[in-house]
Amino acid sequence: MRRKASLILLALAVFFAALSPLLRWYAFPRVAKVPADQYQDMVLEAKDATLLDYGTMTAKKVDKVTIVQTLKGNVEASERIERTANRDVVVWDGLSYVQGPDGKMVSRIPERYIFDAHTQEPVHATGEMVDGDPVKREGIEFKWPFMTEKRDYEYFDAQARITAPIHYEGTRNFRGVDVYYFEQTIPWTKVPFPRTMPVEGITPESVAKTGTTRWYTTVRKFWVEPVTGAPVYGEEIHREELRGGTLLGDRDKVTAFAGHVKMREDYIRSTVDLVKSQRLLVALMSSYLPWGFLVLGLGLLALSLYLEARSRRPGDPAPTESREPEPLSA
Repeated sequence: MRRKASLILLALAVFFAALSPLLRWYAFPRVAKVPADQYQDMVLEAKDATLLDYGTMTAKKVDKVTIVQTLKGNVEASERIERTANRDVVVWDGLSYVQGPDGKMVSRIPERYIFDAHTQEPVHATGEMVDGDPVKREGIEFKWPFMTEKRDYEYFDAQARITAPIHYEGTRNFRGVDVYYFEQTIPWTKVPFPRTMPVEGITPESVAKTGTTRWYTTVRKFWVEPVTGAPVYGEEIHREELRGGTLLGDRDKVTAFAGHVKMREDYIRSTVDLVKSQRLLVALMSSYLPWGFLVLGLGLLALSLYLEARSRRPGDPAPTESREPEPLSA
C-alpha cells in the first residue's frame, strides 16, 4: 500500500509542479486582459488656476478649472479590428472636457485609442485619432502593462501628438498601496488649437489667419499599481500660452491656462478601492497560485519519497516454524 500511495503522490507532485510555470507563463498572459466594454470616468481639478478670458484676451485668476475625462470601450469597433489584427484589441473612445468656474466649456477634445488587450501596446488601425486628427501612437497611454517593471516607458502625449519617455522615479506607498512613481516632462511645444473653441464664431482656421500660435508644456506624474498596471493617482503641472500674431495686439504672449491639475478626492478613493480588488485577481494568476502549486508539488514529492523509503525498509525477520520431533528409527 505504501508503494502505491507514493506513486500517486509522485504523479500529483509532477502535475502541480508542471502547472506552476504553465499558469504563470502561458495561461496568465492570455487570460489577463483589459475588457473591451470597460467604461471609466475621472474628474480632475486645478484650484487657483489662471485662465484666458477670450472676450478681453487677458489672463485671469479663477477659483477652479475642472477637467472631466471619460474612457468608453467601443465593442463593435474592437471586434471589427480584431478580425484583421488577429489578436484581442480594445478600442477606447475618450473625451477630455474642460470647463471654467462658471461651468462653461473651455475645450473639448475627443480621442480614439486602440491597443492590445493583453500587452497595452498600440494597435494601428483606421480611426485612431486625437481631436479628429489621425495619429499613429507609439508607447502607452492611460494604462501601463500588467506586471509593470521598474524602468522607463514611452508615453504618448495627446496634446502635442508626440511620444516621449516617462521615467520611473522609485517605489512609494499611496493610500496603503505599493506603487511605482513615474514622471514625464514635455517642454514647450507648439500644438494645434482645439477644433471646438470656447467662443462662438472663433475657429482654429480663423485664429491661424491672425498668426497667433498655441504652445504647451506639462510635468505629468503617475502613481501606478504595478501588478494591474493601473494608475491610482495622477497630477499635471500644466501650462498653455498663445504667442504672437495680431490677435494679441502688441503682446508677445498671453497665458491661456496654467494650473496644478489633481484628481478629485472622491475619485481618488474609488480608484484606490477598485485597483485593490483588481490587484487580488491578477495576483492570484500571476503569483499566489503559481507559487502555491510549486510549494504543493514539492511537498507532495517529499511525502512520496518518504513513503517510498518506508516501503523499501526491511521488515522484522519472520518467526521460525516449530516442527514436531521426528521419531527415532529402530
